[in-house]
Amino acid sequence: MRQFQRNLVVYTIAATVVPKQMLVYNAWVWMSILVEIITTTIFVFFWRAIYADQALVAGLTLQATLNYILLARVIRPLSLNTNMIYRFGRLLREGEITTMLLRPLDLQASMYADSMMNMLCQAVIQIPMLIVALLVFGLQLPSDPLLWACFVVSLLLGRTALFFLDWTIGCISFYITESWGLSMMRVSIGTFLSGAFLPLAMMPAWLERLALALPFAQALYLPTSFLSGITPAAAAPGIWRDQIIAVLVLGVLSRLVFSRSLRTITVQGG
Repeated sequence: MRQFQRNLVVYTIAATVVPKQMLVYNAWVWMSILVEIITTTIFVFFWRAIYADQALVAGLTLQATLNYILLARVIRPLSLNTNMIYRFGRLLREGEITTMLLRPLDLQASMYADSMMNMLCQAVIQIPMLIVALLVFGLQLPSDPLLWACFVVSLLLGRTALFFLDWTIGCISFYITESWGLSMMRVSIGTFLSGAFLPLAMMPAWLERLALALPFAQALYLPTSFLSGITPAAAAPGIWRDQIIAVLVLGVLSRLVFSRSLRTITVQGG
């Protein structure tokens, strides 16, 4: 237990570099907030146009859909942006991977701590977007604390499962010379299947089932559905069970793939 507490303190201290990096690039942070507000405005008018001649789409009203879309826009940077694949590529390209492996810290645990710290920082950055969604676009948040608890647990489990998936995909960087294309492909597929563009209930049944089985939707759609009123709190135990299974399976897989990938490591720089 004492060793676990010491490791927790060490990884937490190491992760504090994440907010410092964001403070260095504060202009980029403000620009990302502005872009997010503009994009959300486009999304709102798009869905209002879709509902112009109909009251329901896939059983959802305009208000329910807008509520989900607004929440998804606010939560998306917290849940989907692990940046793991690009980071793997950079570490290999610059030769920093050798230094990271020589540190007396578990590399995966260290990067996971960074990922969680990044999620907290993104939560702070998204506050202006949340305020705009509430005051301008009429976002409605639930008052039931049980739904908020379901959201937090589901978000943490989903983000963890996605971290392990991105870690596994990132290991492909050990075999290729440039990971940018791989990172962009993952972002494109993940954004679509996560429910960031539309509620999964509006997808064909087979595609909805596929999306729900993947960590992308577990990281964004499932947590968001609790706050938007699509998923009741009574469904939480079953959802958490599936998310925990995904975390365990992907966690073991990521370890196995990483240990195998280290045998073929080729450093391009450093």
